[in-house]
Amino acid sequence: MAEPPGQDHRAVCPGGTTDILARAMAPELQKAFGQPFVVENRAGAGGNIGADAVAKSAPDGYTLLMGTVGTHGINKALYSRMAFDPQKDFAPITLVAGVPNVMVVNAEKAKAAGISNVADFIRVAKANPGKFNMASSGNGTSIHMAGELFKTMSGTYMIHFPYGGSGPALMSLAGGDMDVMFDNLPSSMQLIKSGKLKALAVTSAQRSAALPDVPTVEEAGGPAFKGFEASSWFGLLAPAGTPPEIVNRIQQEAAKSLGTPAIKKNCSRRAPFPAATRPSSSRPSSMPNTRNGRRW
Repeated sequence: MAEPPGQDHRAVCPGGTTDILARAMAPELQKAFGQPFVVENRAGAGGNIGADAVAKSAPDGYTLLMGTVGTHGINKALYSRMAFDPQKDFAPITLVAGVPNVMVVNAEKAKAAGISNVADFIRVAKANPGKFNMASSGNGTSIHMAGELFKTMSGTYMIHFPYGGSGPALMSLAGGDMDVMFDNLPSSMQLIKSGKLKALAVTSAQRSAALPDVPTVEEAGGPAFKGFEASSWFGLLAPAGTPPEIVNRIQQEAAKSLGTPAIKKNCSRRAPFPAATRPSSSRPSSMPNTRNGRRW
């Protein structure tokens, strides 16, 4: 993979956890390729805006997408028209991480309402239908869909407010404008630790090592939530047509990056599960959960 002088590598991200992961990997990738590795945030439309930009980029390995279960799994079921084909327009490079989502509430509002766990939340929400505001990072994101799944299985009615990324949604929740959000655990961890947000449950099948005292939704919600799981994955993808030797080189360097002690420590603290795994085929459908659109 020749390195033209002055040409930067770009990782396009919808924001939130994708930004955290890309920035964690960037220093090692910059060393490996000898050129700047720039993280570019393009939020909106559940990640479709950034994904479309990468799909239409030159297939030379210099523009990559930090894709998600939303951009390559859920969105096809939610958007009647998409400017790109998530299966045909990308070459998967590597799975980067698996991440649980977490159900978080504004700590002050929860305390005032007598909410300390999932059962309390459901009780109060059912007593006040339509009065709870649920934030998300955007329509169709895994965060949004985790919330919708919870609403369906709990029988609660909450108003959904989509934001342009996790950052503004979390700030609105912490500020008291919103009541609840299902967010990727890494991006909400700082606000949980600060006490501004209270974590009620994680949406994975098992508890997270980052929050070992926080139950899963299935544990906390009882029989009505049997089988509840709404986790996320994140992976690097290149535009379709990128030569296999370039894809392989990036995968190798990404694996080295994810294996460094600094990133392993970062991941254990923030909760992603690093997984530099080469997909089993050249189609994005080999990434996990890309066919779960039927579920939604």
